[in-house]
Amino acid sequence: MKIFVLVKEVPDTYGDRKLNLETGLADRGAGDVVLDEITERALEVALSYADKNAGTEVVALSMAPEASTASIRRSLAIGARSAVHVADEQLVGADLGLTAQVLAAAIRRAEPDLVITGNLSTDGSGGMLPAMLAEHLGFASATALSAVEIAEDAVSGTRAADDGAQQVTTSLPAVISITEALPDARFPNFKGIMAAKKKPLEVLSLADLGVSADPGAAPQTIMTTVSEKPPRAAGVKITDEGDAGAQLVEFLAQNRLV
Repeated sequence: MKIFVLVKEVPDTYGDRKLNLETGLADRGAGDVVLDEITERALEVALSYADKNAGTEVVALSMAPEASTASIRRSLAIGARSAVHVADEQLVGADLGLTAQVLAAAIRRAEPDLVITGNLSTDGSGGMLPAMLAEHLGFASATALSAVEIAEDAVSGTRAADDGAQQVTTSLPAVISITEALPDARFPNFKGIMAAKKKPLEVLSLADLGVSADPGAAPQTIMTTVSEKPPRAAGVKITDEGDAGAQLVEFLAQNRLV
């Protein structure tokens, strides 16, 4: 079985995050960058299956700037057999639509049986990419799984619902996304770090994938303006003189909270 796992480099959750007010994009040079924890958990799901099933090939896939090689190498150190790095200057600021199109093209050329992703990244938090990928690929989709069981021809799992939990099963090929309920990834040891230096890491451009970043080729989100978050305004103090309830209702109504 061949399993592709989407991994992503993101600004460190515990570091400073800044927005470039000229481009509207996250300023990745403002602090440290790391491999997103949720994508490491997705990688652990694939590797746990590979540990028990000889012949399983786990491939890490990332669309990231050229400077992100170290983060992608980390996925190899954790245990992925190989990696694919899509890097192209035309992808700077790519929206979800273009991102899904590019990643689907990279996945399609390798014909995997299963694609595993996190449910949402810690930087963009879009949460739509897994379903968009499945649509592009024509694969079945099972999202937001809190437990996963992979078989030779199917994948099943548990999804949290308002009234309990749902059991979902689909045949392969499929795209699944997992939540933080899944276990943490294993920590790369010295042997894994050294082995990662020799593992295959293929770098692809848009031309290699036959995808165009021209907005005219496919609809894309266009940012028209960007500004810093305004400072927090002072709160409203209500003095109870017998009409506090009415004042509170009026405040909630004015701020469209009821």
